[in-house]
Amino acid sequence: MRILSGIQPSGSLHIGNYFGMMKRMIEYQENHELFCFIVNYHALTSVFDAEKLRRQTYEAILDFLALGLDPEKSIFYVQSDLPEVTELTWLLSNITGMGLLERCHSYKDKLAKGIPASHGLFSYPVLMAADILLYDADRVPVGKDQKQHVEVARDLALRFNNVYGETFVIPDADIETELATIPGLDGQKMSKSYGNTIEIFCDEAALKQKIMSIKTDSTPVDEPKPIEGNILYDLYNLFLDGPGKEWLKERFLSPGLKYGEVKKELFATIWEYFAPYRAKRAQYSREDVAAIMRRGTEKARNVAAKTLARARHNVGMDYLNF
Repeated sequence: MRILSGIQPSGSLHIGNYFGMMKRMIEYQENHELFCFIVNYHALTSVFDAEKLRRQTYEAILDFLALGLDPEKSIFYVQSDLPEVTELTWLLSNITGMGLLERCHSYKDKLAKGIPASHGLFSYPVLMAADILLYDADRVPVGKDQKQHVEVARDLALRFNNVYGETFVIPDADIETELATIPGLDGQKMSKSYGNTIEIFCDEAALKQKIMSIKTDSTPVDEPKPIEGNILYDLYNLFLDGPGKEWLKERFLSPGLKYGEVKKELFATIWEYFAPYRAKRAQYSREDVAAIMRRGTEKARNVAAKTLARARHNVGMDYLNF
């Protein structure tokens, strides 16, 4: 089973990214053929500072490596290191109906968040389809908000295969149904767009400030605390196993719990959880990262080149071959 997913370097990666995507991807490498990449072409729709994009791409690579992505067990690369994806995007664009893109909710959602309208933003799903189809991915782990993009990739693969002959593997979305939306500091979905994130490798003082600033309800100490929609409860649960979750639930539903004490516990839990990853992250040099990404690009290109050659032949780009 070939698994593929990527993440945008449009800001520092946070615990929503970790529990929503990164942790799952790292686990997949043990029993599947994993393709994992940093999606910096997509980031151009919202990041217009070149130095910021360079730095955040590099930081995202370090984050994945520190958290356990093994470049020997997976194929790890940066999207822009394989321009084959932009050529395939053009081939796909010519069989993409305008109506299909107009029905995609992500364009309107991003406009609502203040991202400037552009062709890149509108045609984003075609580039994402190329990301998926170029590597013959069988399954694409995504959140519920990205499901439609995988459906677009399926539609385009089926249409391309119908028009030009068998070319692409038809991918399936892999959605984690048990994982609830991870709340940010303000209770909305944790997102860089909302500025409500808890960064994975946040420094100690900043992490403490973020956790202690979480707003809580005014339930008296001597009364049970609500757990539905409770930011502290939901965040703390991310770091607990089954018995731990039951322990936390019992505490919240029993009189006497103090939110201030829970905040201190949550801060300590998060800081301790990522401690070994911080140590590992500090060990990588720029030379280490460059060597790792060169190998990853080479492995990815071995697959991408074959798929693109097949697509080029099927649409008639090999003009001497008739």
